[in-house]
Amino acid sequence: MVHAAGLLLRTLAGLCLSSVCVASAWATADAPGQSLVLDTKRSEIGFNLRTRWGQQLAGRFDDWRGDIAVLGDGRHQVRLILDAGSVEIIDSRAYTRVTRGPGVFDAARFPEVRFVSDPYPATLARDGGEMTGILSIRGVQRRETFRIAAAECARPGLDCDVIGEGDVRRSQYAMDRWSYALADQVRFTLRIRALDAR
Repeated sequence: MVHAAGLLLRTLAGLCLSSVCVASAWATADAPGQSLVLDTKRSEIGFNLRTRWGQQLAGRFDDWRGDIAVLGDGRHQVRLILDAGSVEIIDSRAYTRVTRGPGVFDAARFPEVRFVSDPYPATLARDGGEMTGILSIRGVQRRETFRIAAAECARPGLDCDVIGEGDVRRSQYAMDRWSYALADQVRFTLRIRALDAR
């Protein structure tokens, strides 16, 4: 009898780990109305673009904030606010000035880049898939799609990075002033961790 009870408990624990527990790992406090703050020190939001001469440029946002809201129906929603003035092209002061300037992000006039995802299943961070939402750059809002990779751990965002990427076109956000020097496509990359609320 004791052996059977122990087996039942282990079975239930296994089912929990493989479904509900893992699904909610992206938010340790998975109750509607709560949110999980993103860990900016262990996360990175960057982008890659190419010059017309084939040079690859890697950039990043050094100052940003974001959270994951848990909605009433159990789905999640990501909200990101990026400081356009913190944009840096790695190892290039000249291209850093260009990307902060009026021809690209125009940080003086449009200090923030924002992304608000559509509500998505809590299992997305574990299983991978598409995350859609509204990206706002230079006052232009467009719906974009980011591809989220399947997680490499049971608690994505806490024990391992949530990794995503998405391609946008500069010309669709009025960032085409440097079209003779920079390719139109920009690939945004995300490696996200969250603060454990426990």
